[in-house]
Amino acid sequence: MSTKYQRILVGVDDSPDALLAFQYAVQQAKKDTAELVIVSVLEDDQMNVYQALNKDYVHGERDALIQHLKTYQHQAQAAGVTDVQIMIATGEPGETIVKTVIPDVQPDILIIGSLAKHGITKHFGSQAAYMAKYAPISVLVIR
Repeated sequence: MSTKYQRILVGVDDSPDALLAFQYAVQQAKKDTAELVIVSVLEDDQMNVYQALNKDYVHGERDALIQHLKTYQHQAQAAGVTDVQIMIATGEPGETIVKTVIPDVQPDILIIGSLAKHGITKHFGSQAAYMAKYAPISVLVIR
């Protein structure tokens, strides 16, 4: 049985596994002529209190992330995906994607890497495990 997706959500954070997830999502979106939504989460717990209170710092981080996501968007378009959206969310990645991004985007599937880029949690894959467990849609975890 073959499933054809209409809207694919892929989470990126520049970890090697997330890059593989992005490549897989691009190929799947191209094959299915699906909309591809690329999301990255600006982790506010990675900022110290002074950075978090400095609006210029937060806006600068957000602007830099938007520019970075645009490179993913251009790569997907260059690979032949015609409908590519980008979005940024703020918070803890797993919880934010499950509780905010998925309800807003309403994708058919979430594609993510198995390991996170930052912090101690990268070794345990806890973000991927959280999303796989609590997401209301199918989750494909890429290694």
